[in-house]
Amino acid sequence: MTLRDYIRTIPDYPKPGIMFRDITTLLANGGALREAADSLASYYRDSAIDKVAVVESRGFLVGGIVAYLIGAGLVIIRKKGKLPYATYSMEYSLEYGTDSIEMHQDAIAPGERVMLHDDLLATGGTMAAAAGLVERSGGTIVSASFLVELSFLRGRNVLAQAGVADVHALIDYTGEE
Repeated sequence: MTLRDYIRTIPDYPKPGIMFRDITTLLANGGALREAADSLASYYRDSAIDKVAVVESRGFLVGGIVAYLIGAGLVIIRKKGKLPYATYSMEYSLEYGTDSIEMHQDAIAPGERVMLHDDLLATGGTMAAAAGLVERSGGTIVSASFLVELSFLRGRNVLAQAGVADVHALIDYTGEE
């Protein structure tokens, strides 16, 4: 079996026409979870990453494991109003409207090398906003990693425009599945 075999597809969720890629089935399988975390960690092991910045909330799950495996610190990026200390905030566009994410101002020191992580890359808006937070703090973005990429939505293009040159995903859905 491959990691893709552990991703459950739910048609028409959260609305008609969407094929939702559910990672909870991968997370529930110890062997698949270990393989995913080990695969991501091995890709970054020699990259001298200081911090792994993870996006709420599913990004926390595997990103924390990867940070541990590569010996990096963990920085959490949350929705507006969820962090208790002074934050940087970044607004980004959604299909209908905008949203905002935040990161503690002291989470990343100037010059630290940062890997961004989330569970899924779709249109790239959330991760581009996360990249903006890292840059605002003075960090250097080394890469962005994902369990799943929906490449037909061209999120890599949005990340490239945000200055994220290296994007790594374990599983790719091209839109033909």
